[in-house]
Amino acid sequence: MNSNDSARNGRRPALLSRRFSPLATRSVAALAVLGIALVGCGNQGKDSGKDGSGSEAQAKGSAESASNGTKVLWVGDSIAGAEAPALGAAIEASGAKFKDASSDGGGSVVDGGDQITKKISGDTWKQLHKDISAFQPTVVAYQVTTYDWGSQGKQRAAYDKLAKAAKDAGAKLVLVAAPPFKIDEFYKQHESQIRTAPKAAEAAAENSGGAAVFFDSSELWGTDSGGKKAQRSKDGIHNCQQGAAAFAKWFTERLGKEAGFTPASVDVWAKGSWTGSDRYGKLKCGS
Repeated sequence: MNSNDSARNGRRPALLSRRFSPLATRSVAALAVLGIALVGCGNQGKDSGKDGSGSEAQAKGSAESASNGTKVLWVGDSIAGAEAPALGAAIEASGAKFKDASSDGGGSVVDGGDQITKKISGDTWKQLHKDISAFQPTVVAYQVTTYDWGSQGKQRAAYDKLAKAAKDAGAKLVLVAAPPFKIDEFYKQHESQIRTAPKAAEAAAENSGGAAVFFDSSELWGTDSGGKKAQRSKDGIHNCQQGAAAFAKWFTERLGKEAGFTPASVDVWAKGSWTGSDRYGKLKCGS
């Protein structure tokens, strides 16, 4: 999946294409303190995060021996994509399997009735069916996207449809609220719809008969995109490595309780190769 913004809709403003700016040199010091910073996180796949260290390999081997067969398909937009490197590392270190199916400039399952969301959701559903068939996940985790526009009824219908698709495939749906992000000129006209999306997702989970659960990420990020707790990058929308790691820790702890596996210790995966993902360079993390 992970298609480019321009392929999604040629009419969208240049603002979106600038969100992933040219690769910037990362600060070695910033990466070095990442693991230390995570100690303070408390309860707060393209890049799986394996660094080849003996301790990580040994810990992962132990986790795999106790694996219950959990396979996580991660779906969402570029915000989910910025979370994916750490999330994949944490989930795989816990003995589960992970596939990053996030899409830059898309990823939404909601057809809000406009040209943009009709195109995005159509692409997402098409790719989702392919990924489910090929990967055969036990968990479909969908993070509400910045493109889940439309009425609350349309949002709810899309999440209900997603819960059914997951159930039909023998998987459980995990609906995750998006982190708070900067409502810029592009998103302003859809602000009210962006606010209702997590409510619709929560309602869909509550009425799914156990087919879906809702994870409220405001427990981790808070609700103020400009606040320190939100851990947004310079663009006010995505996260850098520390935010990705904090999310991975929080999510795997929650998912472990639902799926029946024990999350790997942060020390096992926090300093893995995922920290060098190109995503963070393009976001000018550490510069």
